Amino acid sequence: MDQVSAWLHEKNPGLDGPIGVDEDLIEARLIDSMDFLEFVDLLEEISGSSIDLQAVTIDDFRTLARVKERFLDPAGHAEVPAG
Repeated sequence: MDQVSAWLHEKNPGLDGPIGVDEDLIEARLIDSMDFLEFVDLLEEISGSSIDLQAVTIDDFRTLARVKERFLDPAGHAEVPAG
């Protein structure tokens, strides 16, 4: 989660202090539409898994707790099916 937090701080230089795990990243404008695909790429790089954008919802990216649960915990990975 340190990499995710560092990325969010990099994208939001005026942000002071830690980001709460339940803070709404979208409502707080810490992730915007211009940065969303870069954020997905970061999560794929960290997790080592592809994220199928058709298999997720915006709520999967809303908080650090949900991001961790959905993409960074081994049981929650959204891998693209082999085919």
